[in-house]
Amino acid sequence: MQQPRQDNTPELTEPLEKNGFGIPPALRYPAYRAYWLGLLASVSGFQMFRVGQGWLIYEITGNPWSLGLVGAANAVPAIFFNLFGGVFADRLDKRRLIAYTQLTTASLIFLLATLTMLGSVESWHVLVVAFLAGGVEAFDNPARQALYPHLIDRRVMMSAVAMNSVIWQSTRIIAPGIAGIIIDLINTQSALYISGMGFVVLAVVMARLKIQPIPRGALGSPLQDIKEGLRFIKVNSIFSFLIGMTFFNSFFGMAYVMLMPIFAVDILEVGAKGQGLLLGMSGAGALVNTLYMGARGSVPNRGLAIIGGAVLFGLAVAAFALTAEYVGSLSLAMAIMFFIGIFNSVYMISIQSSLQMMVPDPIRGRVMGFYGMTWSIMPLGGMQASALTSVFTAPIAIAAGGLAVAIFALGPAMLNSTVRNLSSHLTPLSDEAVQEETPAPPFADDD
Repeated sequence: MQQPRQDNTPELTEPLEKNGFGIPPALRYPAYRAYWLGLLASVSGFQMFRVGQGWLIYEITGNPWSLGLVGAANAVPAIFFNLFGGVFADRLDKRRLIAYTQLTTASLIFLLATLTMLGSVESWHVLVVAFLAGGVEAFDNPARQALYPHLIDRRVMMSAVAMNSVIWQSTRIIAPGIAGIIIDLINTQSALYISGMGFVVLAVVMARLKIQPIPRGALGSPLQDIKEGLRFIKVNSIFSFLIGMTFFNSFFGMAYVMLMPIFAVDILEVGAKGQGLLLGMSGAGALVNTLYMGARGSVPNRGLAIIGGAVLFGLAVAAFALTAEYVGSLSLAMAIMFFIGIFNSVYMISIQSSLQMMVPDPIRGRVMGFYGMTWSIMPLGGMQASALTSVFTAPIAIAAGGLAVAIFALGPAMLNSTVRNLSSHLTPLSDEAVQEETPAPPFADDD
């Protein structure tokens, strides 16, 4: 008989509902705490690597276009291989898969650092490493998304998702600065070597992590398994809606990040420093709310949090674009950006935690792989906004994207009672129910 998933999970010593900041419930689980610390090192290395490779190729070519090429080289394989990564996450030992992908990425970074140290590095080396690292990331991310729910009790899923997000929010602010200091005071290869060590740390954590056996799925051919995952999402309106919201968020809602130089330089006339302040306020709002949600561990009504957060985020994005054009106040723009970060984190954390709680274990990797693919299309969202800008203006393009997010959230929500009453479908599964999970759709549409 299969062992219950949470036999060795300690009981919480404090109530899940909290009125403010406190010890995040997810961090009270030793296995998740070890994973979280390893992930902190890995993501810090990832952020430093992005800075190092961008600096390196610009140093070699002196061409701003090369920065875009590096981003594309990393994004393209991440988009196309995420579904296959989800299959492998369901089929293989997730813990070992993460360890191998982390070590592979570290090896690629060490190779690039060594070529730099020897003075042999060329631009194509940077592009090839970026492409291969993106491909490896497509297999690493679904495995991580499929692993960590087994390190906690499902009651604290939102706390775990929020704490993962805290890592990305905080390292996006801190790690690039550290990389820049190292490059300035020492050299580029030192920053790359240090970034690679972050991936090694998570690999070591995975090698030492002790968890109960995880049920495996994806027993057919890779293409059949991908079709099974897509069919599961298609016949379940709730999964289609949540992943669709993530797509709209990445493709339309977050396009303002790509066009921020236009707002900073041409519209608000505040330059690079002003751009940093605007994006920093968005990051600060997201970080503050993410810490709060991580400590609290839940929200009263998940469906309304998703719908309301998305609508407010979309409207705030539109308000930022239009007030920047017609009011021209940096202070007002910064205030709106702060709330943009808050609203975005509310509904994106709620979406991911809901997906993690509802998806059955044997198909978790494929569903979360498809979910992760929607994040990889963000650069393409910048391209569509740029195309609209060439026809209209940047404020109109960004405002339209924000309204698209709000409309998508309101439309399906008014027609789908499951979305409005999402909390009623998020009851943690018992050990017996977990043992009986299959890829059969739990929320198939009746009509």
